[in-house]
Amino acid sequence: MDWLFHIFVWLSRISHCRGFGVQSPTDYHFVRYVINEHWPYYAYEWLGKEDTWKRRKIGRLCFRLTNWLQPHHVLDDCKMSDYIRAASQRTMIYRSRESKANMADIELAIEPVTSDAQRLFEGCNDRSVIMFVDINLHKADWQRIHQDPRVSISYDLYYCGIVMFDSKRVKQHYIVNF
Repeated sequence: MDWLFHIFVWLSRISHCRGFGVQSPTDYHFVRYVINEHWPYYAYEWLGKEDTWKRRKIGRLCFRLTNWLQPHHVLDDCKMSDYIRAASQRTMIYRSRESKANMADIELAIEPVTSDAQRLFEGCNDRSVIMFVDINLHKADWQRIHQDPRVSISYDLYYCGIVMFDSKRVKQHYIVNF
């Protein structure tokens, strides 16, 4: 029964597959070759074998985001460090905002959508990327997050959402079939 629901979600978002409707070349490249990359990476063979399909799907996205961004500092409150570490050995991973990490140094954050987004946003710069997990369970919080004036680009992937803070860009919200 669970698979029937996921098929319904996928079919309801079919018009948002593989970058359709994304006019910006930069955003199209991000959707096509980071979010929806289907070619197997070197670590997919052994990474997340015991995970549920949803955790593996989100973990592989964390892997691709880390591989694309090559961040020095990652804030990981969703315990995706095995995927992050597989993509970049030099990345420093912090578990909680109470750690010694300066929020301005964080380039990638993976957070539950119920986390205090306002505190995260204060330390963000043009290079910052935040991925929120389980946005489908907290729709009102996700609406507030992606409508925040500091957010320039946001991607709704149903199971998770990605926000970026490039101040030179016009605000844009994309729904992506992930």
